[in-house]
Amino acid sequence: MRRSSTFARQVLLVRVGRRNEAAATDLVAPDHRRTDRQRLRYGRLDPEVEAVMPVSPALAPAATADEAPATSIPLLPGERTAARRAKFALVNACTLSSVMLGMLAIFLAMGSEVRTAALCLIACVAFDGLDGALARKLGVASPFGAQMDSLADMCSFGLAAPVVVYASLAGSVRPAAAAVACALVAACAAIRLARFNVSPKDGRFFCGVPTTMAAAVLALTVAIGVPVSGRVMVGGVALLAFAMVSSFPYAKLARLVKLPPWLWLAPVLGALVDIRLTFALVVVGYLVSGPVLWLHQRRTA
Repeated sequence: MRRSSTFARQVLLVRVGRRNEAAATDLVAPDHRRTDRQRLRYGRLDPEVEAVMPVSPALAPAATADEAPATSIPLLPGERTAARRAKFALVNACTLSSVMLGMLAIFLAMGSEVRTAALCLIACVAFDGLDGALARKLGVASPFGAQMDSLADMCSFGLAAPVVVYASLAGSVRPAAAAVACALVAACAAIRLARFNVSPKDGRFFCGVPTTMAAAVLALTVAIGVPVSGRVMVGGVALLAFAMVSSFPYAKLARLVKLPPWLWLAPVLGALVDIRLTFALVVVGYLVSGPVLWLHQRRTA
C-alpha cells in the first residue's frame, strides 16, 4: 500500500510538471496552429498572443515614400550681396508703402475726409506699379515679393477702396445697399487675386478687370466727384466688382500704349472740356471692350 501510494504520487508530480512546462512553452512560443484557427474563425488574433508579440519602442516609424525632406525657400534667390539686399529692401518698401497708404485711406474715410482718402488710394496704385517695375529692372524679383504684392493689393484695393466708396455714399443711398456693393468689391477682389496667383499668365490680356485698375476707377470717381446719383453709383460699383471675376479679356496697359495716337488725343481733348464726362466714357468703353473682345475671339476660333 505504501509503495502504491508513493508511485501514484510520483505519477501526479510528473503530470503537473508537464502541464507547467507546456504552459511556459505557450507563453514563450505561441502555437501557430491555434493562432491560424482563431484567425480563420474570428478574423483576428487572440489578445494574449498579441500581447507577447515583440514590439521595440526604440524603433521610429518608417517614413513613407511620399514624404519629402522639408527645404527652406530663400526670400531672395541668387547672390545675397549687400547691394542686392538693398535693392530687395527698396522694392519691398514700396510694397509696404502701398499697405500703409491703404490703412491711411481707411482712417481718413472714417473721419469723413473722403477725397483725401481717394488720393491716398491713387498713391497706392502708383506704388503698386512701381514695386513691380523696380523688381524687374533691379533683378530682385522673387516669389516672396509676388506674395507680398498680392497681400498688399488685397489690403489697399480689396479693403481700403470699398471703405472709401462706402464713406462717399453715406447719406445718398441706404447703408445696406452701399454695404452690399462694397462687400462685393472686397469678395471679388479676393477671388480675382487668388485666381491670378494660380492661373497661367497671358502677356496680352487680363482675365477680368485687374484689382489695381478697379481701385483706380473707384478712387478717381470719388476724387473728381463724378456727378451721378447714389443708385447709379451703387450699380456701377457692383458691376465693376463682377467685372473683376469675369472671364472677359481686357487689354493690358502695354497694348493700350500701342494704340494709334489719335485715340489718345480724343480723351485728352475731352478732359480739357469736361474731365468728369470724359472719365466716365473711358471707363464705360474699357468695361465694354471685354465682352466685345470675347465675342471676337469666339467668332475667329
